[in-house]
Amino acid sequence: MKEENLEQYAHKKIIPRELRTVILKALSFYPELQDKKIEFKFNENIRKSVMQAQPRYTSMYGRRKWRSYLVKISRCFSLKGKSIPIHELPEDVLIGWIGHELGHIMDYLTRNNWSLLLFGIGYYTSRSFIISAERVADTYAVNQGLGDYILATKDFILHQAGMPESYISRIQKLYLPPEEIMEMMENRIPGDP
Repeated sequence: MKEENLEQYAHKKIIPRELRTVILKALSFYPELQDKKIEFKFNENIRKSVMQAQPRYTSMYGRRKWRSYLVKISRCFSLKGKSIPIHELPEDVLIGWIGHELGHIMDYLTRNNWSLLLFGIGYYTSRSFIISAERVADTYAVNQGLGDYILATKDFILHQAGMPESYISRIQKLYLPPEEIMEMMENRIPGDP
């Protein structure tokens, strides 16, 4: 898709200049998010993660349709022990990573405020809850047509980035394995989100 056509996905979005194209490409897979307020923001300290999507707490007091969301993105990524700006990662990896975070937002859209509060508590207190939430986000991304990007991201993390074994082990436990993603892609009906 041409970059000028991608601008339609920028509606109600705040996007860092360095990641604008990849974020808009990821958003293009989620037409349901076109009118949702989402800020993509660099963050220096994200707990045990590279990216993190969440509802803005101040928007949770109103109606669900007025909620806004924040996607925190680490400014730098440790690649084989060297810190590099995140925007220098391969484009398909970034699209997959952002697509996964948008999958979380799709999940949040289905939840009322009470359910979101319980989600937050569950995410910080239960490993099995984290596994379920991460799998739901991957499932949304694959169903939206981002399967190849999700696979590229997983391959990058597991085999190319030189991540510590503890991080790789955590990723393997929490997220869908590549084999399940490929099976989901095979069973996906073309044109269906």
